[in-house]
Amino acid sequence: MPKTEVILTHNIVGLGAESDQVKVAAGYARNYLIPQGLAIPMTGANKRRLESLKQRRAEREAEELNHMTELSRSLAKLIAVVSVKTGEDGKMFGAVTAGTIADQLKTQFDVALDKKKIHLEQPIRSLGEHGVELRLHHGVTTTLKVRVESSNPLPTAVEAPVADARKDDRTEKRGKRSEAPAAESAPKKSRAAKSDKA
Repeated sequence: MPKTEVILTHNIVGLGAESDQVKVAAGYARNYLIPQGLAIPMTGANKRRLESLKQRRAEREAEELNHMTELSRSLAKLIAVVSVKTGEDGKMFGAVTAGTIADQLKTQFDVALDKKKIHLEQPIRSLGEHGVELRLHHGVTTTLKVRVESSNPLPTAVEAPVADARKDDRTEKRGKRSEAPAAESAPKKSRAAKSDKA
């Protein structure tokens, strides 16, 4: 498959940023990149345009860095609340993922953030407050507080004394059982004695 060299005029995920010189399949360049205005062919005249593209790229990256730095400061002050369904014992059904957090940021604070920028080593599987790392830009990270709450009411912790009362009942029954077999052991005959008679 023949390759051709082009200069990118826009940032293309997985391929490069503007002003990058990349080799791509000739058909991809001819049928998609060049007609869409995403790239220009590598020619002498276009090489001269390369400097203006590099300057535009530097300005865009500086603007993105400033925007992400401001965003990181504002996100560090926020607490995203995620409501989940739980069982009677307070155990969650499912887990809170990066996509869930991104959706909550959009609905609660109108912040559109790609879920790939939310770094979770494992999905959140417990109620409470958790710190989630956000990697917003190269060198710009922040921690977002995420509070996971139950959407259905949890029972209160009044059940602990009831459990102690049940434990006392069990120990009383155990005590009665230990006395009862001793009294009943005399009238019972062993199997060996029964087999001797037969």
